[in-house]
Amino acid sequence: MSANPASPAEPKPGFRIPKFLKLPFWAQILGGLVLGVLLGWLARSQDIDWLVTTLSKVGDTFIGLLKLAVAPLVFFAILISITNLRKVNNAARLASRTLLWFMITSLIAVAIGLVIGLVTNPGAGTGLTPKDGAKPEHTGSWIDFLTGIIPTDVITPFTELNVLQIVFMAAVAGIAILKIGDAKAKPILDLSESVLELLQKALWWVIKLSPIGTIGLIGFAIADYGWNLISKYATFTADIYIGCALVMFGVYPLLLSTVAKVNPLKFFKGAWPAIQLAFVSRSSVGTMPVTQKVTERLGVPKEYTSFAVPFGATTKMDGCAAIYPAIAAIFVAQIFDVQMGIKEYLLIAFVSVVGSAATAGLTGATVMLTLTLSTLGLPMEGVGLLLAIDPVLDMMRTATNVAGQALVPVVVAARENILDKEAYDNASASPLDSEDSEGSEAYADARDKALPAAA
Repeated sequence: MSANPASPAEPKPGFRIPKFLKLPFWAQILGGLVLGVLLGWLARSQDIDWLVTTLSKVGDTFIGLLKLAVAPLVFFAILISITNLRKVNNAARLASRTLLWFMITSLIAVAIGLVIGLVTNPGAGTGLTPKDGAKPEHTGSWIDFLTGIIPTDVITPFTELNVLQIVFMAAVAGIAILKIGDAKAKPILDLSESVLELLQKALWWVIKLSPIGTIGLIGFAIADYGWNLISKYATFTADIYIGCALVMFGVYPLLLSTVAKVNPLKFFKGAWPAIQLAFVSRSSVGTMPVTQKVTERLGVPKEYTSFAVPFGATTKMDGCAAIYPAIAAIFVAQIFDVQMGIKEYLLIAFVSVVGSAATAGLTGATVMLTLTLSTLGLPMEGVGLLLAIDPVLDMMRTATNVAGQALVPVVVAARENILDKEAYDNASASPLDSEDSEGSEAYADARDKALPAAA
């Protein structure tokens, strides 16, 4: 009598996957948002210091883990994206069209920001005065921006997380690799691709912690700032959210339906995982692997996506570099009683389109704001007025940034007839679910078959 040995891959009959682990990623994020708000409200209303500290540490740890991978991720992603252009037909045309649409959507976004700011007067009735402002420790100017692109050494940009300088070095390295030819460059490319894959895998593990990070980030925002502070900036906050929403759910769908001639709802279905992660993490660069994956799922060729998304993650900022500085400049001018005219509004548009690369980084748009204020001659103390509310604003700004970073490759690919329409129409939900779905579904099927036999 012989016994059939159990296959090593056969699941143990008594094992059960916890139900909460089966929740879709979007549901985990939503649960984190709700729980974060509740814990933040509880910590503030009951003055629970230890809970405030815990929420702060959880959020800071999550952001710290994202920061850990940002510098090398940006370098190798940009390097590989440039070298991958050699695999794409009409690479120069695609690159120029991508840049053109970056500029077009930025101009539309800044125009919307200016209109909203002029109509609502966000600085009126706040109770804030110039005395409430303070000069930031670090400010931006065109001289700083231009001279800051070129690093003085190869180490400092990585240790100080100067993304703009990292992008510069990666671009130079990528172009140099193209020039020396495939034969000599192959070992470097193979190593770079392996390192990038390793970094993206590690970042995926961090991204899976997003629901926990959400609890800490949202909870601490509510506990620390409270509704009273938000109420002082109610009009300004509403302006930013409304402006971003108009761009994301008005302008983008219009471009998709008229220019790309595709269904906008399919875009948001496919891109939503990246948009929601951007809202939570407040990091375009940290969200980049997810943005790239969802853009590929929307039918954009991988070779083009690997260029457009990293490029967009460091330069395409409709929320941080267009809507926000436009409304913020009007807000600061009203607080300091400075009159602005057509010339100043045109300067805001110019700064938004040309200087958007200055916002490259993990979170925040302070550099872009100081660059805008310095160009307009507005007091730098205005930055201090907005720092307190910045994290609340940054969530919606970053979500808009990432939506635009996924949108432009889709529009360009559709215009150039390289978009896979079938893949676009069938774009699925969260890439986190799908990355493990094949293995988990196979495991579940095997488990379900084994359980009746065991019974």
